[in-house]
Amino acid sequence: MTPYERIFENNRRWAEEQRRTDPEYFSKLSIEQRPDFLYIGCSDSRVPANQIMGLPPGDVFVHRNVANLVNNVDLNVMSVITYGVVHLDVKHIIVCGHYGCGGVKAAMQPKDLGLLNPWLRNIRDVYRIHKAELDAIKDETQRYDRLVEINVTEQCINIIKTAAVQKSYLKQGYPTVHAWVFDMRNGVLNDLKLDFRETLRNIQQVYDLTGTLLE
Repeated sequence: MTPYERIFENNRRWAEEQRRTDPEYFSKLSIEQRPDFLYIGCSDSRVPANQIMGLPPGDVFVHRNVANLVNNVDLNVMSVITYGVVHLDVKHIIVCGHYGCGGVKAAMQPKDLGLLNPWLRNIRDVYRIHKAELDAIKDETQRYDRLVEINVTEQCINIIKTAAVQKSYLKQGYPTVHAWVFDMRNGVLNDLKLDFRETLRNIQQVYDLTGTLLE
């Protein structure tokens, strides 16, 4: 059996196991999704959203791209955020990076990466903004780890700049935005403890899209 064919065998066994555990599993799953969480993560195959969160299908609305970027001109991620907030009524938006991210490291290499250049330039912009802090870290691995963390925080800020998030939070008190990093070396999620309300308050000084400032 080829690796491709094995996928369908694995799927058959998984589906049978779910029906054996709960005969109504797929009937309930197919009705509608009402996840509390929107997860924006890296496309890296080693960081599966539901598994690292310990949550079953239906609990997490997921978007993934190279280096977990939230670019305001990327209609894909902007559509996911808007749909998650406006239509799915998610309560939490998570940006999850991971230590050892190939996209973050590639962005800082002196190489022409073709189509990836404009995408990864967003990470170079993050480095430029925080250059003094990052250049003060002499150990290269620690410097990249810190860039991963800062990049996650900057992407959270980009989410908070959106009208959908600002309007929903001021009206309903959610969603809140969280910055996480997954450590593949031990399997643990690291919550960077983003102060959402304070970040939103600061963001509104320049990026307010509601006409109503957070008190």
